[in-house]
Amino acid sequence: MSKPLVAIVGRPNVGKSTLFNRIAGKRIAIVEDTAGITRDRIYCEAEWTGVEFALVDTGGILLNEQDPLRVQVTEQAQVALEEADVVLFMVDTSEGVHPLDSDVADIIRASGKPTIVVANKADNTVREQDAMEFYAMGAGDVFAVSSHNGRNIADLLDKMVEMLPDQSTLADYPEDAVRIAIIGRPNVGKSSLINRVLGEKRVIVSDIPGTTRDTIDTVFQKDDNTVVLIDTAGIRKSGKIQGSVEYYTVLRAVRSMERADVAIILLDAGQGLLEGDKRVAGLAHEAGRACVIVVNKWDLRPEEDKKVFADELRLQLPFISYAPIVFCSALTGYGVMDVVDTAIDVTANHSLRISTGELNRIFQGAADEHPYGRKGRDLKIKYATMTEVKPPNIVVFVNDPELVHFSYARYLENKLREVYSYEGTTVRLSFRKAKKTRG
Repeated sequence: MSKPLVAIVGRPNVGKSTLFNRIAGKRIAIVEDTAGITRDRIYCEAEWTGVEFALVDTGGILLNEQDPLRVQVTEQAQVALEEADVVLFMVDTSEGVHPLDSDVADIIRASGKPTIVVANKADNTVREQDAMEFYAMGAGDVFAVSSHNGRNIADLLDKMVEMLPDQSTLADYPEDAVRIAIIGRPNVGKSSLINRVLGEKRVIVSDIPGTTRDTIDTVFQKDDNTVVLIDTAGIRKSGKIQGSVEYYTVLRAVRSMERADVAIILLDAGQGLLEGDKRVAGLAHEAGRACVIVVNKWDLRPEEDKKVFADELRLQLPFISYAPIVFCSALTGYGVMDVVDTAIDVTANHSLRISTGELNRIFQGAADEHPYGRKGRDLKIKYATMTEVKPPNIVVFVNDPELVHFSYARYLENKLREVYSYEGTTVRLSFRKAKKTRG
């Protein structure tokens, strides 16, 4: 079931990212320091009082640097309002109402989207009183907070949760359905791929990026599997947000992945791997979705180029080395059903649970084969257990977690994958200190 989306908007330097990190807290995943994965944190899954939601920070996207600042800020607000269920509109109490604030407020009022004006940097009661001037913008209730020290953040989140849509009204599918989100830059062939799979035109197909205005779900049967295809097509046709192509792509991908088990990361064989592709792939990885890299329009390339192309993808996308690569052509039908079959297979891996006994057999064997230590101390693996699936999360209890170097964690993961390949899904290992036992 889709989680509601909360977007943080506002002009630069008002504290959007600080609020984002404050709300995300310890639930935010660590981004590997690896070339090719986005370093700008713009998305996470969070919860408050048991209510889960997706959080997007619009400050994490850089638009065309030649655009005037006012255009950038208003475009970001427009795009966020397209997708968000609740908007957190951030302003700065230390500076008062800024002309850019007024521009964003105009857009918000016109949209009618539920909005909270977050008056940041209200570190004391005087600043809280100053924040009341933002009511004059007419953009929504004003909450005076300090993202830096957490002042009044709990009250803000309480109000935000009240404004989220009732999740019981959202459409859902059978629990065992395979939910596939097709994500990628505009015009890489997302809608065409769906049409070829279905053998009929259920969605509009066009060479104009952004023809499909809304996310479209299509359900069909593949052998014994109920498959839900989620189309995340590009941007609006109008020119009002032309500078926000990448930002809009990211936001649509985030929204669609909320309802998916597996992400089809669709690339254009003619254009090769671009920075926008890396960003979308990074989002799928960080969100913990199963991943399949699909190279569309392969009819434009000779068959013998496959290995070179695949090797280059592995080099440029090391953080999703677990993802299988499938070549296809939505135009001719080549490889299209391989895409669906592969997605079904990796979804099964994504939910594969290994018993505690089997995990301990594998990890103890790995430790016996390659003992490890640091700082003059031996690392001792006490036991391991899988706490979650989709994706698989494994907690390894050791004598001292600080002894675990990332290279040894990777070694343990590789040993696990020798037995259970887990193709198409990340495997998350965390290390905790084992409690001492008496006797």
